[in-house]
Amino acid sequence: MSGRNLAPMYGRPDTGGLLSSQLIIAHAATTQPERARAFYGFALGLMLTEDTPRALLFDAGGSMLRVEKVAHVVAPPYPILGWQVADIAGTLKALAARAVQRVPIPGTMSDRDGVWTAPGGFKYAWFRDPDGNILSLMQSPTT
Repeated sequence: MSGRNLAPMYGRPDTGGLLSSQLIIAHAATTQPERARAFYGFALGLMLTEDTPRALLFDAGGSMLRVEKVAHVVAPPYPILGWQVADIAGTLKALAARAVQRVPIPGTMSDRDGVWTAPGGFKYAWFRDPDGNILSLMQSPTT
């Protein structure tokens, strides 16, 4: 669909405005709230802002991460959350020091640090949360 103007199908001639200036709320799910609280709060360093009966709320760089407390998690085979970082190798080392282990993604050729460099120069690495959700790191080729 690259290059195709999808705006008319949504009733607008342009794509600016409406939600473009609003903060996004990210969602994840957990069956293990205490482990998720430690993982997102300690291992990833996000600030817990609220613990409700339904969800853990974290400040993720100014956006909200809402980790829903559920009875069953079906972790998809692709990342559900990701962060753009300036130093992917350094970030991976810091995460490893907090017992976060990277995971290889099938079909990619990672370097010895677990970083895959895409043809355009973007670098990626993946790891899992306690419920098996895949999370990602991305470094732009310009950083």
